Amino acid sequence: MAVVFFSYSHKDEALRDRLEQALIMLQREGLIEAFHDRRIPPGDLLDPAIDAELERADIILFLLSPDFLSSRYCYDLEMARALERAESGAAKVIPIVLRPCEWDRSPLGKYLALPTDARAVTKHPDLDDAFLDISKGLRAALAARPGVRKSATNAGRVEPGLASGAAFGPGPRSSNLHVPKRFSDIDKDRFQHEAFDYIALYVENSLAELQARNPGVEGIFRRIAADEFTAQIYRDGRKLGFCRVYTGGDTLGGGIAYAGNESMARGSVNESLSVEADGNGMSLKALGMASHGQQKQQLTLEGAAEYYWSMLIEPLRR
Repeated sequence: MAVVFFSYSHKDEALRDRLEQALIMLQREGLIEAFHDRRIPPGDLLDPAIDAELERADIILFLLSPDFLSSRYCYDLEMARALERAESGAAKVIPIVLRPCEWDRSPLGKYLALPTDARAVTKHPDLDDAFLDISKGLRAALAARPGVRKSATNAGRVEPGLASGAAFGPGPRSSNLHVPKRFSDIDKDRFQHEAFDYIALYVENSLAELQARNPGVEGIFRRIAADEFTAQIYRDGRKLGFCRVYTGGDTLGGGIAYAGNESMARGSVNESLSVEADGNGMSLKALGMASHGQQKQQLTLEGAAEYYWSMLIEPLRR
């Protein structure tokens, strides 16, 4: 069994929880034992406990984000020691790109990262797809190792069940320790507002780039209010695309609504996104009026924005 150490910023804890859930089959199969600082028992000294687990780790996952890079503890302490162990062959390091950042400018830039092509988890349309990609990559890394290398800390460890075994480190325990998170109404409302602002900026920037790349195409973006915007696309002066996106009200439970026709009254929509909380984190779920396949996906902010953008530019592709 390989000991897998998670090095991460606490600001990315929700994504770390989702990653740990995605690795559940590796744990059930007895291939890995996961460790992060939330597993330290109350009353234990934090730094010595983390240092001990870092020393016995076979694989060290760096969960990369702007917050990770700005964390002195993660970047200067944990990463420095982990790279020493990697260079000596005592452990393997794998960068996991959670959120876009300049991780490739760091010492980790020489290592192959996950997900595939180092595409950040939050840039995937569906979080499940991103974490499945990471799980498969970790499984492949485990299969490529001739055997789990024992670190200096682990080399003389008494096996569980023998006398004095507890003195050499933690004993056997279940990896089934996840407790579902609870999200309040205000958490969901804040996430919805964040998602709406992200979609608005995504559409505005995409319109500008569409116009810059395609002669004869013009895009107009208007922010009507804090919770509403419109976008229009013209080709050679002819209007081909329109949408009005807004939140709140009584429209389909108050989600993020999409109306693709100027004549549609408020409340009549082509699609709607609602906030879903599954015990690990929050995502967006489409009602499926425009595409039934979207109903099954847990959409990230990127995925939701691209979904609405695809609906807007569809007339240009016909």
